[in-house]
Amino acid sequence: MRYVLILVIVLLGMTFTQCGGSAKTSPLLCDTTCLKDSIRFAGDHSTRPTVIIAPNQCQADTLLWSYEGMGVNRKIGLRTIIGHAVPIQASHARCLFDDNKKAWLLFNDCATGRGYQVKLSYDKRESISVRSSGINSIDPKFNIDPELMAYTDRGNIYVEHMKKGTNAMMTFREQVPIDYDRIHDHIDSVRITSTKIWVRIKIQEQWKELEKEIDLETIDK
Repeated sequence: MRYVLILVIVLLGMTFTQCGGSAKTSPLLCDTTCLKDSIRFAGDHSTRPTVIIAPNQCQADTLLWSYEGMGVNRKIGLRTIIGHAVPIQASHARCLFDDNKKAWLLFNDCATGRGYQVKLSYDKRESISVRSSGINSIDPKFNIDPELMAYTDRGNIYVEHMKKGTNAMMTFREQVPIDYDRIHDHIDSVRITSTKIWVRIKIQEQWKELEKEIDLETIDK
């Protein structure tokens, strides 16, 4: 009986250890179970430009974008431009329109929190631009002015005004081994305005606060 009791205690200890280990896993940013309905965005231009994320079998599957009088919908599969399926929910996606010229679609992977930024042109002669290292304000620890877009290349942080086309950057002064699927392991928080970049970042195992004054107001297309 004593041996049975000891075995039960050992097994319970292993169970609690496993549960404790799993508790350290990063929480999901948003629901990954099923995307049932299309995610729709509409601009305020008179031609009513739209961007739609259409699902298929519970996954975000196709991007469609058009406007009244354009004549045809542009569309492309998400796997085509990203390379794999990304769980998306409407609560963690944003879209900014530049009249009926372009739209910037920003979303975060619900499972990993990774930020994506897709530049969609309504002119079929222009190609699609995709970034998979986005620092999106969809993440509650990233505070970024609504018309700005930020991203990193592990050595710098870049900021772009999505309508004006102006941009700025701040260097980390060295390469940082950022895993974009676990970005908070190295970039804890960010505050970005049209006049300042501030970031709390881990460099060589030490957390540092970096900031830089910038100017995104000098050019207006």
